[in-house]
Amino acid sequence: MSTRFSEPMPDFEVLGKGCPSRTVLDHVTGRWGTLVLLVLDEDAKRFSEIRRTVGGINEKALAQSLRQLERDGFVERLASDGYPSRVEYRLTETGQRIASRITELVADLYDTMPQVLIAQTEYDDRHPDVS
Repeated sequence: MSTRFSEPMPDFEVLGKGCPSRTVLDHVTGRWGTLVLLVLDEDAKRFSEIRRTVGGINEKALAQSLRQLERDGFVERLASDGYPSRVEYRLTETGQRIASRITELVADLYDTMPQVLIAQTEYDDRHPDVS
């Protein structure tokens, strides 16, 4: 399977207007989706555990992200039968594939951060009125 944009899967072109893959990409790479997938890449978690781990996310945003990721087939909601019921979220097989790539991307980002910070400083020095 190719990951090149010039060789899209039949019927899907993320760069094309109205393509459903664009919406799913937004769910995965949006403000909270990426962070939720990273947290769940470790193991299944309860809602409150995810909220505590993802700094700055509120309950509404987390609930919305989990619903979108569940609808897209990346996350599975597991409710126990006991009282009180215990609800956990875990990645599906598809979610694990996507989350592992995001984890690799974050690791690469960490590795390049020294260069990024240097580039930002140099840019800011050249453009003092922009920052």
